[in-house]
Amino acid sequence: MTRSKKTGGSAPPSQRQLRVGELVRHKLAELLARGEIHDDIIAAHVITVPEVRLSPDLKLATVYIVTLGDADTDAVLKALDRNKRFIRGEIAQAVNLKFAPDLRFRRDETFEEASRIDALLASPKVRQDVDKD
Repeated sequence: MTRSKKTGGSAPPSQRQLRVGELVRHKLAELLARGEIHDDIIAAHVITVPEVRLSPDLKLATVYIVTLGDADTDAVLKALDRNKRFIRGEIAQAVNLKFAPDLRFRRDETFEEASRIDALLASPKVRQDVDKD
């Protein structure tokens, strides 16, 4: 029985998934830093790629992005989606795989979630409970 069937959840990513995800992330960050993606919206924003997650078969890569100041993230996502074919071709040359992964771009909400948790921990009600101990 596989691990995911025993626990009911999904299995953690394999070392290969993590390694290929990092290679894709580095190549995409390099493309963005060098301005090799010719799009006015992408050129007008500072874009960070904190994480790339790959499917177990390495055919689908979910790329999480953050824009500086969280400005126009939806427009940046659409621009990246428009340039997906070029980006995929560049990544295919950099990553030695049988098939280049299909890319899908998503907004990274990790930082927002961390801020929300910090705000909850700093709230007076939680402070009251912590100060009792």
